Amino acid sequence: MHVAPSMEQRAKTLTIYGRKPVLEALSDPALDATTLHVADSNKPGGIIGSIYKLAETRGVRIRQHDRDSLSRISKNKKQDQGVALDISCPHFDPIENLVAHAHDRDFRVLALDGITNPQNVGMIIRSAAAGGVDAIIYPRKGVAALGPLVIKASVGTVFRAPLSFCESLNDGLEQLKDAGFCIASLEGGARESLFDYRPTCATVFVLGGESDGVSQSTSTLAEKRLYIPMQRGVESLNVAVAASLIAYAPNLR
Repeated sequence: MHVAPSMEQRAKTLTIYGRKPVLEALSDPALDATTLHVADSNKPGGIIGSIYKLAETRGVRIRQHDRDSLSRISKNKKQDQGVALDISCPHFDPIENLVAHAHDRDFRVLALDGITNPQNVGMIIRSAAAGGVDAIIYPRKGVAALGPLVIKASVGTVFRAPLSFCESLNDGLEQLKDAGFCIASLEGGARESLFDYRPTCATVFVLGGESDGVSQSTSTLAEKRLYIPMQRGVESLNVAVAASLIAYAPNLR
């Protein structure tokens, strides 16, 4: 009998798709693959046969679906190639779980605001995880989808990263602000340097999109606006580089 996953399990599950990504994930013993979804229209043998064999060897549950049902699971019918895989990611959480940390001055959070380049998102996740950032707010709207391109750019760090999900960034930020978090946006026209900032409570550092930076609606929620000092006429840095500076800034620890 199939038992539907709980809300907590769903929050901690990432579904990947595509034959090569699924095969690579099943080949990695460090990843906790839970359910393999396959379309009943797939022809046996080849890479599909290898996927089945790996799943069976690892004891991963295998579920057959018609093509339309599988596309609803993968959410990408054009690219799923008839295969999807659920992976348990223990550090994934809904944004509500961050509220308890509001009064921890060393608690550092990154928030993604309109960052649509999957490579940038993946590199941000990798840098943040390496630098010990406590959480990365990943809105389901307005940011590159958490799919194969982001996973590849993160070099697989996504599966171990502390991602906190919300529907829209502004709703999530308002919730954290009400709980006592400081919202700090990274903006070129700000007057206070990132490296002069001394947190007095948990802080959410908002990183803006590649073209337009932090959106106006998000900027209005910020209590702090910080800039990264630059020399020799350099006007801006790649957003993933900015994330690395926040992750490793000694004044924020």
